Amino acid sequence: MPDEELTATDAALAELARLRERHGPLMLFQSGGCCEGSSPLCLPRGELLLGPNDHLLGEVDGTPFYIDADHYERWNEPVFVVDLSPGASDTMSLEGPDGVHFVTRTLSCRP
Repeated sequence: MPDEELTATDAALAELARLRERHGPLMLFQSGGCCEGSSPLCLPRGELLLGPNDHLLGEVDGTPFYIDADHYERWNEPVFVVDLSPGASDTMSLEGPDGVHFVTRTLSCRP
């Protein structure tokens, strides 16, 4: 799998480092369903039980990033950039109390 499939901004990397200090090893999961499907969930590693349709896309600074395989295929295997945006999301993701939320961007969906 090419490294270019998954990258992260400096802001996202800094937030992951802060969260690792507080919570230990982490995982990112992008379901593509409800609960802000464009915002990956950041959880303590192992808190979310993965299923047979969960695809390991790669790692962001040692943090595994999973995505629903069907969702990934529908997006035609894009390159993802993990970024950070202001404002807490309405999910149970760990970064919410910091007043920010992770987002994923693709080369085909730039702001």
